[in-house]
This record gives sequence, C-alpha cells and structure tokens, in this order.
Amino acid sequence: MIIANIHEAKTNLSKLLEQVAQGKEVIIAKAGKPVARLVPHKEELQPRMPGALKGKISVPDDFNDEDEEINKLFYESDDLLL
Repeated sequence: MIIANIHEAKTNLSKLLEQVAQGKEVIIAKAGKPVARLVPHKEELQPRMPGALKGKISVPDDFNDEDEEINKLFYESDDLLL
C-alpha cells in the first residue's frame, strides 16, 4: 500500500496510476489523514441469460444440408488457386 499526500498525488498521478495498474493500492491523504483510495478498476460483466433470443431468431430446417454446387467446387474442380 502506498500513501501519498494530495500535492504528491497531483504531481505524480501518472506514476501512482501505474502502481494501481500493477495491483497496488494507493491512499491519498490530506494532512496525514486518508481521504481517498485508488484501486484497480475491474469491469463487472453481466451474467449471460440463456434463452434471451428465444422467439427472435429462427434456424431453417435445411441449415445443415450440403450444397451440391459448393461440393463440386471443392471436390470435383481441376482448377488450382495459387
């Protein structure tokens, strides 16, 4: 834990933020009494909700069917693309 007075914190803010980014805690004090605490920001992720798109999208019945034209291009073509 690092303790810095307000003047020192204003002068060295970038350096103090580097320390915070490394996981250290910084206390800013006024007249020797703690006023604020700098800690690393942790983004709060929203939990996923299964079924959120139910009824909003649909998958066609032939989704997994193979396309003959594409199969011919892959398996029967003599053309080489280089």
